[in-house]
Amino acid sequence: MASPLFSPIKIKDCTLKNRIVISPMCQYSSEDGFANDWHLVHLGSRASGGAGLIIQEATAVAPEGRISPEDLGIWKDEHIEKMKAITAFIKSQNAVPGIQLAHAGRKASVSSPWKGNKKLDASQGGWQTVAPSAIGYHDDETPVALDKKAIHQLISDFKAATKRAVQAGYEVLEIHAAHGYLNHQFLSPLSNTRTDEYGGSFENRIRFTIEVLEAVQTEWPEHLPLFVRISATDWAEGGWNVEESIEFSKILKEKGVDLIDVSSGGLVSHQKIPLEAGYQVPFAEKIKKETGILTGAVGLITEASHAEEILTSEKADLVLFARASLRDPNLGLNFAKALATDVAWPSQYERAKPR
Repeated sequence: MASPLFSPIKIKDCTLKNRIVISPMCQYSSEDGFANDWHLVHLGSRASGGAGLIIQEATAVAPEGRISPEDLGIWKDEHIEKMKAITAFIKSQNAVPGIQLAHAGRKASVSSPWKGNKKLDASQGGWQTVAPSAIGYHDDETPVALDKKAIHQLISDFKAATKRAVQAGYEVLEIHAAHGYLNHQFLSPLSNTRTDEYGGSFENRIRFTIEVLEAVQTEWPEHLPLFVRISATDWAEGGWNVEESIEFSKILKEKGVDLIDVSSGGLVSHQKIPLEAGYQVPFAEKIKKETGILTGAVGLITEASHAEEILTSEKADLVLFARASLRDPNLGLNFAKALATDVAWPSQYERAKPR
């Protein structure tokens, strides 16, 4: 019997050679949003290492949308050139290049993790943050509540970024609506207390992300896959929850989204998450079974056998790996060995392939 983890899957006109996806992971290694050789080697090595889909880290649609000053961006045409080199290399390894478009909202303007993950003011290279409502992630900082003009500009920013992503050669696009960043901030009543059409009811709280999606779809080719990453729950009382995630996923499916990348948390610092292997997989399974949409499972999945079981049990359609892939760039090749599955290795590495 063929390994489910190494079985291909076709989503629209895009075929992934296996179900292994490298999850978007910030590298905090950019200057003025530009990709560089670190990003080429980081993403490229995961492609040569056997993964089917490589999703580039949260890539900011505006300078103020970066988490840190070192985040990648795609807010100007000059960013495209290096990204073309990255996508070309990924494709040369028979893998698919993806990009996650993002805006950090109130969680922006912080230093990189190894510099303390501290809020930055203007003198430190930081900037004024924005959010649906003037509610800070921490008590020491208050974002500016977005007015209608600013909201419409942000939607335009996502649209323009999508056009550049197409020009750069990405073949999967993911809208980041998880982990407490801007789209998620609109979704959750803990961060969105607006009283206009962008706040209050469920229909109003999802409006911003739906409008972002519709703007993205005007530039993204219909024949290529479109994902949305969500946090299935805030892990906090009174926050966004699984039931809302299911309803949201139904609407996203109706509007042409191909897959829900199911994560959780990140919105509030007082969240209580019961961390254990595969702790988010039940959310991916529930959304898949109740909506019929494809889902991706992510979160403390580190073993080939665990990933295989998730697919065999039809809990998800793709399995995303983050820290496990940081520890092992050749995760795809090594998982194939663990599952006694023969896969092609890069010609340059063929002589090292286990027999």
